[in-house]
Amino acid sequence: MPSSPSPILRRRRLGTELRRLREAARLTGDQVIEAIGWASASKLSRLENGRSRPDLRDVLDLLDLYQVTGAQRDELVAITGEAADIRGWLRSYPVMTSAQRGYAELEAGCAEIREYSPVIVPGLLQTEAYARVRILSSRQLLTDPENADAENAETEVTEAEVAARLARQSLLTRETEPPAYSAVIEEAALGVRAGPREVLRAQLAQLRKLAALPNVTLQVLPGETIIADWYLPHTAFSLYRFAEPQDPETLAVEGMSTNLMLTEQGEIRRYSMVFEWLQAAAMSPAETLEWLTETAGQRAAGSDGNGRAARGGALPPVQRSRRSGRLTEQ
Repeated sequence: MPSSPSPILRRRRLGTELRRLREAARLTGDQVIEAIGWASASKLSRLENGRSRPDLRDVLDLLDLYQVTGAQRDELVAITGEAADIRGWLRSYPVMTSAQRGYAELEAGCAEIREYSPVIVPGLLQTEAYARVRILSSRQLLTDPENADAENAETEVTEAEVAARLARQSLLTRETEPPAYSAVIEEAALGVRAGPREVLRAQLAQLRKLAALPNVTLQVLPGETIIADWYLPHTAFSLYRFAEPQDPETLAVEGMSTNLMLTEQGEIRRYSMVFEWLQAAAMSPAETLEWLTETAGQRAAGSDGNGRAARGGALPPVQRSRRSGRLTEQ
């Protein structure tokens, strides 16, 4: 499990530094392109926005133009090497998929992760069975049920996604500087609608185990608890703070088919305030541990916690859908 930032994060850091150096030199993008003699006008833009794999020769040309020397030059050359080594970084994981990689890239090198999840247990906390239920329950939105070959291929994809999600989880238990992890999970994420009884019982046990880790803080938010001044969170979100202070904090706002990644400080502050409201409204970590233990017993007895027998437990019936896309749920 890598403890260093991902190449994608390195690209963002490099791009930010290169833009700052250009502005300090009072040069426009067009002036830089002309001075270096690059054929593509978009090359500099892609580098400064972290959208392309940096070539060391290109970065050295920019550093020469900006007259960067000494320790600062050495640091940026080292960052360039890390930003270019996608394959080496991916080899740190036993398995990885494109859908899971976006989260893995954010999580690597983190000093702190804070997550709010209204209806689904966060990916870093899921058991294998719970993860499989979550992925299978959404599969019908992406595949054509009348195409047997497509369905067989999707089964293989599902197992790869489950394995990749589990591979990310070693982040929390790695020996070298695991991040401080905090999560506020709505009670509904562990309700009877979330999966078969045995799956939920195992998931509750997993949460109890993870809550005992010194770097993990879990809090359950009861469904009837009032948040701040009647505030209602709009969606799931995650906040990432990295070990290197120069790497910008990142906010991930989760949607069904698209995730929004933001580094704007105003947005970070607003969502940080919301997370504080959620933590204040949720059960304390000690109360959460008691709740997890009690609820696991109720699941074992077949009750939903209100004296009613838990119904259901099967996956949703297949619905015909030809929509395409990729679900990005963690």
